[in-house]
Amino acid sequence: MPEFQFSFSSSSISDEDSFKLLELPVDLCKIIESSLATAKPLRFDIKGDAAEEAVLCTDDRTYALRSVALSNTIVVATSPQYSSNLDFADDTLVIRDQVNEILELTPIVPRLHKLTTLLRGKEYGEDHEDEEMEDDTEQRLSYSDAKNTIQASTVELERGLRDKRILDVNGELRPIAPAYLSHIIELILNSLVSNAIDHTAASVENLCTILSENHEVPRLISTQVMSWFGNIQDGHWRMDVQSVIREAGLSVLKSHQTSPISLQKLTAAWKALVGDKFASEVSLQLLAGNYLMNTSYDGLDMLTYFPASTLPIEPAPRFSDLFLTRSRWKSEDIAPFLSDIAVDSKERDKLLLKYARATTSSDGVWYTSRTQFNG
Repeated sequence: MPEFQFSFSSSSISDEDSFKLLELPVDLCKIIESSLATAKPLRFDIKGDAAEEAVLCTDDRTYALRSVALSNTIVVATSPQYSSNLDFADDTLVIRDQVNEILELTPIVPRLHKLTTLLRGKEYGEDHEDEEMEDDTEQRLSYSDAKNTIQASTVELERGLRDKRILDVNGELRPIAPAYLSHIIELILNSLVSNAIDHTAASVENLCTILSENHEVPRLISTQVMSWFGNIQDGHWRMDVQSVIREAGLSVLKSHQTSPISLQKLTAAWKALVGDKFASEVSLQLLAGNYLMNTSYDGLDMLTYFPASTLPIEPAPRFSDLFLTRSRWKSEDIAPFLSDIAVDSKERDKLLLKYARATTSSDGVWYTSRTQFNG
């Protein structure tokens, strides 16, 4: 076994607290090992302003970065070549610093909620197609700004922009107005049918031309909307039928925000919106996590618009709001309202175990609130 002599570096005082130990989870270790084996450049980004908990982002995942105290002190030692004092012998290890904590990485859902705040009041609608911002000094958010500001990986950010229906208009991010999106969806579906266009291989150029010339929808907008609801490859669009049908159903549900709508009326309006060709694809399951269902006094199933996206992002207040809304939740009903705050089903089950109490009856598993909600 080799033997080494230890000496304190002359720069140990200036080096104090300059070293941090990062504990890597298995998946990150594999990424680093693969990068070393292939000599492929690897980049991690640490994001967060002074008021935020720092996160580490890979290309496709986000990790919370938290400090964990150690019961024992760890000494950071290097070979003499990495020390400012070169008078040490080659078999000497130079003590540079002492570490009393490690940085722990935990997978988390991307923190996309800031997008809503930053883009409030900047909706792009049918009556704003040629609108310029009235105040040139008003802060605009570009994709590059969002990439630097939002605590999410590149893949998660792009998915979030798509899921939140945020357009890139001349370099500025702007959420599309729900009514305008619903209108474009309806125009696309009608255009596919009336022009006998195959929705699995529609020419992007042809469809954009129809929407632009016949309905004054800018090509920039129609192309982005198509990319949200399908795959564009080699100039052709393959429509994701379920995502289009879901968006159409949400538009009907949102139009009844102030009062409940019966399941029968919702389904009828939904099928009318998507047309006969896609009516068979209508399914209430597509709207999970966006409504509450109750039975009216005359026995009708009534739906109230209740989107998970408007609930608090922190688990404790999220559960508090859910149990203030309903004192008891069936397992399959509460699950969709937790999918955006848990990285997977295992994490969701941990949250349920922490913040709710489960009871089993003849009709399934029910959850009720615990007496306290501790963050």
